[in-house]
Amino acid sequence: MNSTSFIHVSYLWDEQKAATLAGDEVALLVYRSNLLGADLRLTNYGGGNTSCKAMAADPLTGEQQEIMWVKGSGGDIGTLTKSGLAALYVNRLRALRSVYQGIQQEDEMVDLFNHCMYDLASKAPSIDTPLHAMLPFKHIDHLHPDAAIAIAAAKDGKKITAELFNGSIGWVDWQRPGFDLGLQLKACLDANPGIKGIMLGSHGLFTWADTAYACYLNTLEVVEKCAAYIESQQGKKGPVFGGEKVPALTAEGRRKQASLLAPVLRGFCSSQQHMIGHFTDNANVMQFINSVDLDRLAPMGTSCPDHFLRTKIAPLILPLSPTADLNNLVELRAALEPAFASYRQSYAAYYESCKRPESPPMRDPNPVILLYPGVGLFSFAKDKQTARVAAEFYTNAINVMRGAEAISEYQSLPRQEAFNIEYWLLEEAKLQRMPKPKPLSGRIALITGSAGGIGKAIAKKLVEEGACVLLNDVNEERLKAALAEFQQRSGKDVSAAVQMNVTDESSVQAAFAAAALAFGGIDIVVNNAGISISKSIADHSLEEWDRLYDILVKGQFIVSKEAVLQFRKQSMGGDIVNIVSKNAVVAGPNNPGYGSAKAAQAHLTRLMAAELGADKIRVNAINPDAVIADSNIWAGGWAEGRAKAYGVTVEELPAYYAKRTLLNEIILPEDIANACFALVGGLLNKSTGNFINVDGGVAMGFYR
Repeated sequence: MNSTSFIHVSYLWDEQKAATLAGDEVALLVYRSNLLGADLRLTNYGGGNTSCKAMAADPLTGEQQEIMWVKGSGGDIGTLTKSGLAALYVNRLRALRSVYQGIQQEDEMVDLFNHCMYDLASKAPSIDTPLHAMLPFKHIDHLHPDAAIAIAAAKDGKKITAELFNGSIGWVDWQRPGFDLGLQLKACLDANPGIKGIMLGSHGLFTWADTAYACYLNTLEVVEKCAAYIESQQGKKGPVFGGEKVPALTAEGRRKQASLLAPVLRGFCSSQQHMIGHFTDNANVMQFINSVDLDRLAPMGTSCPDHFLRTKIAPLILPLSPTADLNNLVELRAALEPAFASYRQSYAAYYESCKRPESPPMRDPNPVILLYPGVGLFSFAKDKQTARVAAEFYTNAINVMRGAEAISEYQSLPRQEAFNIEYWLLEEAKLQRMPKPKPLSGRIALITGSAGGIGKAIAKKLVEEGACVLLNDVNEERLKAALAEFQQRSGKDVSAAVQMNVTDESSVQAAFAAAALAFGGIDIVVNNAGISISKSIADHSLEEWDRLYDILVKGQFIVSKEAVLQFRKQSMGGDIVNIVSKNAVVAGPNNPGYGSAKAAQAHLTRLMAAELGADKIRVNAINPDAVIADSNIWAGGWAEGRAKAYGVTVEELPAYYAKRTLLNEIILPEDIANACFALVGGLLNKSTGNFINVDGGVAMGFYR
């Protein structure tokens, strides 16, 4: 078997790599899992689980025991390592049947998994653990392939499965994952000896074998056959999703509309907590949201539990024309407010009609998935990764609907069953165990000139505290290097980059549009970009004067103006922090251009704070001094100019600056970053128009 044998899935098995793992069943499990997780046609991020059973010595008796290693709770098979596995005694797991009292008490069985642990330091076992334990096979895959779920979610799914696989794949009707479902799988196998897998109604697929490779191959072959069958039926019942109803805009037009709308949607979706957004307009999404069948299928909701846990019971279809004027904020809000109100009321009604006495309180009633016919799909969640994954899962749900409609009729889960999953006490317990959000979780920051020096330090600090950042700089090479560094440190979901010139209004507008597309909007804007020129008034050229004022003053004005427009779209307030200077207060030698421009920045801070308070937009400033490390400010002769003014050498400047401070300290970019976080981190939400001096203590720079 090789890669050319498959069309609809990827064959990635490397015999040489696998040969190095021979004899280590756990290592082969991890290898197989990573290969399966690398193909999103087989499973989603965080979805599915895999296992193996092998003999190992009991740590107390030394006797050989059959141990099952299975993906632990909350993991992802694509990135799985051995530390992400739970290791349990198989005989103890199967012995739990003797204490099982029935489906009404099956949640209580989860606590008993702890009595079955072989490796006490391994990952906590997931709710799917008994599904693997009750089956006798050495290697098992439980995945959520779009093609398999399309059959599982079809009205005639059981009949189609039996005919397509000639009885070699069993069928178990929908049931919530848990101990009882494990017993159902074993009963299906006992009733159908020799089957090579089981389709779970509306849910997913179980496949198995007694070697890692045979299991991998079996999984690919079953999914390939499902996909090929669906493809062979496409179009026989008529156009996909009933054909096109709304023509799509051009790619450029879609992105323009999306960038204009995203901050407004983010404001609506963040009525209970700050959300981060994601936008996609891939071909599968566009085919669905532009279709005749959108209004019929979308409200039905998804079928697979992994899908609706991340996307909510149903999406919100936006009541907007693709070519709507999105710059008229008053009319736009008037169009959207009733739609959001209706969605929230509908979600509350769903909760009230399905809740049980022990159900957790209703969660955020805002939509996660928002569909804009002709333009694309928006998703909003507590962080960028969750928002992106939600969009990916809804794309999978679209694929499921397409396949199910091609071969039969799509069926979603009944509302009560969906509720039982969404508000499952075990799921609630998992949510309660989540780490406390960082101070800037759900916040998005744009720091001008953030590819180096103070700006880069601020960006790093804000990311560390939970924010997403849009890096920018006029220097494209520095910007690329900075983005690579940030993504290596923090992953690809928390940072994006765009080249920006703060003196060019169109460049700034494009950067804010990029932030809207990448994250949904902006919460924090730090005006940091700058240059420095140290010359006497007589030696100062007009060109130098204009350059200082263009970058420092006009740049701050252009960026702040665009920030205010974005903040008002979101209606969530916001923070503007201006990196000014001690020189805005202190009159020193050889400094008329830079010092006066900094003074203009400082007073613009006060003016904006006075004007924007009613919008809950806070405007504050930081006055650094003598930040030498990794700073562009020392380029272009500034260091030489300051050294000359103070009668020292360039090499003596750091010590000179430190000695003249009250604290006798050298100021670092990280010190400015910490001050910036102090202003935006939540503790000073009722402060605006303030200045924080970060200069080691310069008495002449004190505010009076």
